[in-house]
Amino acid sequence: MSMINQQSTNLTQQFKQIREFTEEIVSPLETEDFVIQSIPDVSPPKWHLAHTTWFFETFILVPYKEGFTRYNATYDYLFNSYYETHGTPYPRHARGLLSRPSVDEIFKYRNYINEHMTELLEGCSQETYRQIQPILEIGLHHELQHQELLITDIKYNFSINPLKPIYQEFEQDDDNAMDVPGLEWITFNGGVVETGSSSEGFSFDNERPVHKSYLNDYAIANRPVTNDEFLSFIEDGGYEKPEYWLSEGWSAVKEQNWKAPLYWEKRDGEWYTFTMHGMKKVSENEPVTHISFFEADAFARWAGYRLPTETEWEHAMRDVQIMGNFADQNRYHPSPNYERKGHPSIVKAFGDNWEWTSSPYAPYPQSKPLEGTLGEYNAKFMCNQMVLRGGSCATHSTHIRLTYRNFFHPEKRWQFSGLRLAKDL
Repeated sequence: MSMINQQSTNLTQQFKQIREFTEEIVSPLETEDFVIQSIPDVSPPKWHLAHTTWFFETFILVPYKEGFTRYNATYDYLFNSYYETHGTPYPRHARGLLSRPSVDEIFKYRNYINEHMTELLEGCSQETYRQIQPILEIGLHHELQHQELLITDIKYNFSINPLKPIYQEFEQDDDNAMDVPGLEWITFNGGVVETGSSSEGFSFDNERPVHKSYLNDYAIANRPVTNDEFLSFIEDGGYEKPEYWLSEGWSAVKEQNWKAPLYWEKRDGEWYTFTMHGMKKVSENEPVTHISFFEADAFARWAGYRLPTETEWEHAMRDVQIMGNFADQNRYHPSPNYERKGHPSIVKAFGDNWEWTSSPYAPYPQSKPLEGTLGEYNAKFMCNQMVLRGGSCATHSTHIRLTYRNFFHPEKRWQFSGLRLAKDL
């Protein structure tokens, strides 16, 4: 078998596996769960299933499969997310208003595109494969991103229901008894460092190229901040003291009446949180999650430290093995297990929670967006957003990399987002 044929076979297998995992995520849902959109940030599960399918249809099948016919021409409008150079997208905030196409019809759409994609990948020429291979890789990682959004959006949609529905039962393991390691500082000498992704292996355009930065000496915490530590911030009046908050953060606290992380509520003097497994008591040992950049920054100021820059974070984690609590473990909640795996000092660098950094989302030096419509994938969002690193319990383990840059507006809380402290030396 030629190298091209072997690569094509591998990508075909990845395509099938990734598409199947998306449908595994939605398998616990009832039909009604597929349709609702509780806030504009959240998309209905039905829309995620269709949009990821639209991506392969639009960017691979239409231009590269001879004789291919679109499943439904109107879907090109309904399930375009934000590609303005392709066409006018259906309004994001109104995705939950679409009772049709039905859920069954969306699964038929997925099957139709899956069959045509498999035919194309198994029968295309080497030249065609060379053309579609980079687009296919983007499409696969695009679907992995939407798997994470499916999990976080389902959670938010369920959370607003007074019945507090359970997405799936989860038997609590005994790792709650594990002691949280004490806060230790891992120090690093400053100087010129290289970060960013090379051309080897897959990466998004916003991770490239490798570039040089200058760092002062710094230290980063050996582990993320826990619920217990964040409770101390709450009990000390952290949400009532403007001196810890950036101006826009303080405005968000007052306007949205923040008193604790998203999903937390007090019952009979004890804190509970909504999870994919229903309402649970807040576990003091777990990494704090569902906090905004503003909350992470305020906590760091209250504690007398700061958030790391994304360059510091990547430099500090360069020797840490990528392993942890990811979506393919089907836990969908941060773990209190602090077993030291992959590094003698640093724990939970990957998985559990995305970690806010103090870095604004901006292009790297000499970074260039992709040509054509896919150039809109990342570059157009490089304004007024902050970078997070490390992946979460909703991120698939095959999707995360040391150089991966996630980004959200600083007030957003529905993602699994937490923090790790840093300080100057």
